[in-house]
Amino acid sequence: MPRIAVVALWLVALTGQAAQPEIDVMTVAAEQAPVERVLDGRVEAVSQGTVSAQTSGRVAEVLYDVNDFVPADAVIVRLRATEQRASLEQAQAALKEATAREAEAQTRYARTLGLYRDQAASKSQLDAVTAERDSAVARLAAAKASLQAAREGVSYTEIRAPYAGVVTQRHVEVGESVRPGTPLVSGLSLQYLRVAVDLPQNVVKQVRRIGKAVVYVDGKRIQAKDVTIFPQASPQSNTFRARIDLPENAADLYPGMLAKVGFVVGEAPRVLIPASALVERGEVTGVYTVDDKGRVSLRQIRLGHRIDDRVTVLAGLIEGDRIALDPIAATLRVREQRRDEIHD
Repeated sequence: MPRIAVVALWLVALTGQAAQPEIDVMTVAAEQAPVERVLDGRVEAVSQGTVSAQTSGRVAEVLYDVNDFVPADAVIVRLRATEQRASLEQAQAALKEATAREAEAQTRYARTLGLYRDQAASKSQLDAVTAERDSAVARLAAAKASLQAAREGVSYTEIRAPYAGVVTQRHVEVGESVRPGTPLVSGLSLQYLRVAVDLPQNVVKQVRRIGKAVVYVDGKRIQAKDVTIFPQASPQSNTFRARIDLPENAADLYPGMLAKVGFVVGEAPRVLIPASALVERGEVTGVYTVDDKGRVSLRQIRLGHRIDDRVTVLAGLIEGDRIALDPIAATLRVREQRRDEIHD
């Protein structure tokens, strides 16, 4: 065996342990953190509704089905437009006739006015052509309005999406007859969501004053964009309806899902530690603590909610405890300790 290896083994046997990995240690201290009242809520879409028919007709096409994404202003349902197009053609013809008659009346009025000024036409003749001109102008305006209404009638045969969203239910099939007010397709937008919660009367005052809330879903923490409390309590439950608006395109949330909502009702001292220091062993969550002699041991703790990259500790740690910030280095230290105990 080389001389250097023999010397190394002799040093290890003499000291009783090998070189141990360095561990970054944090001393636990309490700090002011939000106190939350956690309640159950249900996710709902801000924009949701049912598109109905605005004219009578027979369904020619249903272009989207349940769970299909529909772009804004896309045609959802198309009706047969035979009657509406006939009305449009009739209105166009009426407009041409009214335009021609109005032009003829204007020409006759101008000619009679010239003759009247030259004293070649009587006042009654001028009054007659004036009334005829005014009637022609009015008929032209009515024809234009009828044409606009006819065009609207044709446009009503193509039912378009008021906003981008997902189809949740279709109420008609191809070939069915509909009339104004008949439901066609229901849908909602996933872009903007909110959570509806029944808020107990004893916390309404604090929630109104602070106006902050957090939504917890599947371990994720989503900061509320706005908190709205209805100005009237339910007589049956003595609770106030609260509406928590979420940021745009909140991830992994869908209408109808249950969610936990934490309403901030004040502040209190809380022990906060980095989430990266946590150790999970099956169903046990803990941290590695370091005593005054540098000995590392795993301690089980009970956690509260996550705040950014830190978590609140409800039990298991007190002020002054020292924890390892790197669980991997702490695990290596524990193995070294066990090896030393075996050698001893």
